[in-house]
Amino acid sequence: MSASPVTLMVARRVEHGRYADFNRWLNEGRELAADFAGYLGSGVLSPPADDDEYQIIFRFSSSETLAAWEHSASRHAWLARGKGLYEAPHEHRATGLDAWFQTGSSAPPRWKQAVAVWLAFFPISLIFQFVFGGVLADWALLPRVVVSTLMLTPVMVFVFIPLSMRLLAPWLQGKWSPLDLLARWRHAHRL
Repeated sequence: MSASPVTLMVARRVEHGRYADFNRWLNEGRELAADFAGYLGSGVLSPPADDDEYQIIFRFSSSETLAAWEHSASRHAWLARGKGLYEAPHEHRATGLDAWFQTGSSAPPRWKQAVAVWLAFFPISLIFQFVFGGVLADWALLPRVVVSTLMLTPVMVFVFIPLSMRLLAPWLQGKWSPLDLLARWRHAHRL
């Protein structure tokens, strides 16, 4: 069993026309998971406009706490209430940093992971410094770092790193080269 945090990533393709029902059901499940010991958080990445597959992430403090939630009667009842809202889900479990990156049998090289995390972290850090830098400038180093990391870590872990992983997935999986990414960016920005 794992003493490290465990991430359960579930991809669910929503049945046509059932988006509102699916979202209500999904929010109910996230609230249910929050009541279990070891729950660290969850997140949902909505599909792009041309897709209907949602990426749902649940994090627990260990494989034991995840298993307690997964095998609970309340979760099974919740899953039963969701029948007909989505196709059979694809599930993947991961521990540690590889949880964000592992989409197939292996995680991408560490240098690609570092680039993806930096691309998520840099803009948010810049915005944070722009908004709060003046307020924190006169603080001593330790409290300034404590406050900034307390504010930035949850935003990074639950929003921006998963978003970065989703946007960069083809490159992380070796399906795109940096030139393909540049061409896509240029097309998006009409340069």
